[in-house]
Amino acid sequence: MPGLIRAAARTAVIAGTATSVSNRVSRRQANRWAQQEYDNQQRYAQPQYQAPPPPPPPPAPAAPAASGASTQDTIEQLKELGALYQQGVLTEQEFAAQKAKILGT
Repeated sequence: MPGLIRAAARTAVIAGTATSVSNRVSRRQANRWAQQEYDNQQRYAQPQYQAPPPPPPPPAPAAPAASGASTQDTIEQLKELGALYQQGVLTEQEFAAQKAKILGT
């Protein structure tokens, strides 16, 4: 009878060890697969935020006012330039440069 108990105990130890090793291998493999899946999702994921399109280019520089040019045209150009500046299309430096061109200074 002692031999039978010893054999049963040995079988239980071997089966327990095998189960433990098998579970550990399964967990390790599942973690590897999960990490690979996560890496693939990160690699191919689309960004959630897309940058807005660039602003339109500033208007073409106006020709300097000729001696025969009307003051009304100059005023209209300055109004359009001011509107572009207020909308944020032009920076302060661009606004000043365009204004100088329109005024011929």
